[in-house]
Amino acid sequence: MIAVIARKLAALVAVLLAVSFLTFALMEFLPGDPALQVLGPGGAQSAEIIEQVREDLNLNDPFLIRYVSWLGDALTGDLGRSYQSRMEVSDAIKQRVPVTLELAALAMLMALIIAIPLGVITAYRANTYFDKSVTTATFGLLSIPSFMLALFLIYTFAVRYNVFPATGWTRLTADPAENLRSAFLPALSLAVGNIAVLTRLLRTDMIATLQEDHVTMARAKGLPTWRILFRHALRPSSFSLLTVAGLQMGALIGGTVVIEQLFALPGVGRLLLESIFQRDLLVVQGIVLLLSVAYVGMNFLVDILYTFLDPRIRLGGSRVNA
Repeated sequence: MIAVIARKLAALVAVLLAVSFLTFALMEFLPGDPALQVLGPGGAQSAEIIEQVREDLNLNDPFLIRYVSWLGDALTGDLGRSYQSRMEVSDAIKQRVPVTLELAALAMLMALIIAIPLGVITAYRANTYFDKSVTTATFGLLSIPSFMLALFLIYTFAVRYNVFPATGWTRLTADPAENLRSAFLPALSLAVGNIAVLTRLLRTDMIATLQEDHVTMARAKGLPTWRILFRHALRPSSFSLLTVAGLQMGALIGGTVVIEQLFALPGVGRLLLESIFQRDLLVVQGIVLLLSVAYVGMNFLVDILYTFLDPRIRLGGSRVNA
């Protein structure tokens, strides 16, 4: 097990280095002088200020030396200072991260709470009217973009019936109940597509599991149907679900960009859009690095958890070493 984790950790480090290199190289692809790009259209254009920016960002040094210096600073949490807001980039991101993380976690929780029972029941009642209805509904949900669904939810539940707020955010520490009210509609907008994906995935795996010998033996023992489904069939059918849920969780963190803008939420996604419009390149660079690391890190955690849950992976790795 230690050898398997060590190999995966080495691969993680290599991927993170590649991600950090590509993130840092974004500035190199911009046309013109990077110092002028960092200052933005509203920045002062005097020669002294431009030269100061070049010195601050080590733009006079070779590319690889600047990358190593930037990577060392990034590892300590220093992502530079915004030339637009004059804030430390890491501080600006820290203020917004809790909103985005809560939104993504709530969306995934909602998706799993709905998708697991639906996937289990449709597998048990495969090819029935209920199964075909759910399959058709999930096809429809997959075809709806999250921002279109968000607009529909805002009109229905915020504008017309005034059940949930259309914009704004209440922090969890200030008022938990109001926090859930402000997070419900944006989280639901993100969760609906994942509900469709996870339901169909679990249904397919469950149908195959229900035909295996250990399930047949459980039925022969006279065990209740609910126990067979949720105790004997769900766990071996949940490996693909776990993998995809982890991938989707990483994607949700980056997928909040449009949703946060629509609901006026003070999250990382909205900060990214604002920084792009203001050409605040250092903030954009820091957020891209954060989102990339979060996605890769989530995949790594899922891979490790998968190894713990499925002994076949550990045994396979041992055989390869032997």
